[in-house]
Amino acid sequence: MPDRTGIISAKGNPLTLSGSGEVKVGDTAPDVVVSKSPTEDVKLSDFRGKKVILNSAPSVDTSVCSNQMARFNEEALKLGDDVVVLSVTMDLPPALARWCEANKAEAIKAFSDYKHRDFGDKFGLRVKELGLLARTVHILDAQGVVKYQQIVPDIPTEPDYDDVLKALKELA
Repeated sequence: MPDRTGIISAKGNPLTLSGSGEVKVGDTAPDVVVSKSPTEDVKLSDFRGKKVILNSAPSVDTSVCSNQMARFNEEALKLGDDVVVLSVTMDLPPALARWCEANKAEAIKAFSDYKHRDFGDKFGLRVKELGLLARTVHILDAQGVVKYQQIVPDIPTEPDYDDVLKALKELA
């Protein structure tokens, strides 16, 4: 798949999305492999049967990404058992574990795309210039079909949480 431009930027500077795929609303999400720890991998299909809020961010070591993960953790506490919130970054698993512990983030599941680069590749959300993931939110139904997609146009901006939560409620 060719690189995509004109979709995201960083403070007005255009960035390029790359990867072998491009996921759209209505598609079945690709069964990507992400890392929970350096020795433990997880597949997206492991969460079939639940609605999934799948959010990606560049790195938890930035304030915007940290805020994003914290907000989704806060929202996850309010959601039922039929919804799981997954966060994917390029951070190493120990960094994600430290962030979760420091922020008491026990309601979300944080994963890394560092080893396989499967999420960024198959979703077409790898930022070529940064080597990181774009800031996005997808909602998958219990069968793994993408029902909502938000690609945040300016990377230093948080997602529209209200829009995400509205879409999740409409999925019920």
